[in-house]
Amino acid sequence: MNQDRDRSLLSIPASTQDHMQGVLNADVVLVMYGDYQCSVSADVYKIIKAIKRELSAAFGEDYLCLIFRHFPQTQIHPQAQRAAQAAEAAAAQGQFWLMHDTLFAHQQKLENGYLVEYANNLGLDIPQFLKELSEQVHIARINEDIENSGITTAPALFINNIRYTGRWRITGLTAAIVATSH
Repeated sequence: MNQDRDRSLLSIPASTQDHMQGVLNADVVLVMYGDYQCSVSADVYKIIKAIKRELSAAFGEDYLCLIFRHFPQTQIHPQAQRAAQAAEAAAAQGQFWLMHDTLFAHQQKLENGYLVEYANNLGLDIPQFLKELSEQVHIARINEDIENSGITTAPALFINNIRYTGRWRITGLTAAIVATSH
């Protein structure tokens, strides 16, 4: 298998260790590698949320499983890695998706004070949250997502283990998702 072909396939299969909305045996498993400070990642995530709502209404809740993996591009987004750590610290308290959505919604405000404000608004245990951030408890998981990704930039999407290389438009992405499941 050549190197280009390898990069078109998901390196690490989706598992219960991932952050997911849905079930792994869904017709479509969509893995997104994203960066919380990247405006394109935020736009793609908004498109995916809209598609998930549409497909859930049309085909049922278990049709699409969404998985998010971290890919902070620290060379161009200096606060992305800290935001990813905040998402993981929230995950440790059962609030990954709420923090995830908050970070994308407020991606221009990812400094430490804002991260604490978001954690407080979600009702997280702030001393625990701060401890995990200061000790970088979750950095290994974030680095693992990056190192095992097989990609060089975010956002990157994989639909049923195959890299999506089309345009970031709702119609094209929806068509690709539906076509993959049939």
